[in-house]
Amino acid sequence: MQIKRVLCQMDVADTAGCSGNGCYAARAVERVLVLNASYEPLNVCSLRRAHVLVWKGKAEILESHARPIRSATTNFQRPNVIRLKTYVRVPRGVTRRISRRVLFARDGWQCGYCGTSGNRLTLDHIVPRSRGGTSVWENVVTSCAPCNHRKGDRLLEETSMQLRTTPRPPTPVLFIRLTTEQIPEVWRTYLPGLEAAAA
Repeated sequence: MQIKRVLCQMDVADTAGCSGNGCYAARAVERVLVLNASYEPLNVCSLRRAHVLVWKGKAEILESHARPIRSATTNFQRPNVIRLKTYVRVPRGVTRRISRRVLFARDGWQCGYCGTSGNRLTLDHIVPRSRGGTSVWENVVTSCAPCNHRKGDRLLEETSMQLRTTPRPPTPVLFIRLTTEQIPEVWRTYLPGLEAAAA
């Protein structure tokens, strides 16, 4: 019951009130950076979720806000960055679904063939689907409209075109960058490659 009371009273200034089903936030949900036990960035979660993980002993706080989480009787550290105490293995076979926004960001908003960023960008399957290609990160690339039209339904070896880089699945840092409106300064220490992801 104590954890429920704490969650329902998490700083009255941040909540609009409580209904029979719990509380609802008046402002945007506060985000907390989640690191694996190895300090590898995993994702971001809500302040509420982070507090539960810490309270249950599943995570530790590495960075916290000056303003605490207040309950009727107790103050708790307000987490900003947490680290899981047990390593979570992320299966290599499990990847996030492909979206144009993430694809374009992965490729630096440039065509994977000619490097231009001036023409309308599209998604191109390196091995066309009509030739057995699948929609996986290793088989999709950002392409400008002229290059996409020029390549058409052919394999790369059937053209004079070449990829500028080898396509790979996006890093967790890129997803964190795209899903977080503003990266807090304190997170940057834990996000290697953030500047490249933001390019």
